[in-house]
Amino acid sequence: MDSSLFAEFTEYLNRSDNREDNLKRAELLGFGGRNIRIAPGAIIRVKDPKKLGEDLTIGLYSYLNGDITIGAHTLIGPYCAITAGHHLYDSKTGYFSARTTEHNSIIIGTGCWLASHVTVTAGVIIGNSNLICANAVITKNTPDFAIMAGVPARQIGCIEPKSGEYQWFHLPMT
Repeated sequence: MDSSLFAEFTEYLNRSDNREDNLKRAELLGFGGRNIRIAPGAIIRVKDPKKLGEDLTIGLYSYLNGDITIGAHTLIGPYCAITAGHHLYDSKTGYFSARTTEHNSIIIGTGCWLASHVTVTAGVIIGNSNLICANAVITKNTPDFAIMAGVPARQIGCIEPKSGEYQWFHLPMT
């Protein structure tokens, strides 16, 4: 490969984080035509691309793998991990190996925002219009309009559907 072509290719894959290139990247990866934007470094290995809603943004270096459904108008920040798979411990071999397909799917509702470094574990349903705060690990289902934070994540507030205002819960310090 010509070195100038390689340099241009590398630039496009790794540094071109803008709307036009993110739309083009989604199209090249087979997700085009629905205003899906895929930032550089994102890896999307979903079972059914049609389960990704329109007007979806997938951030820098995020990883999506397995049976995942994402509602329209959702933002997935950089470095998120959404993995719909489990490895099982095998007592005969003494290590984790086999994958299970039972209860693995992940569903993310419409209009959600998953901030930077969010992890969503297999079998979880995230309600509509959720704000998942940076670094949260979602291990259980969430209600609509929830604000979730922590490891494991817990609900720290909610979004008022009519006004869009955030309501923060008064939680005890830990």
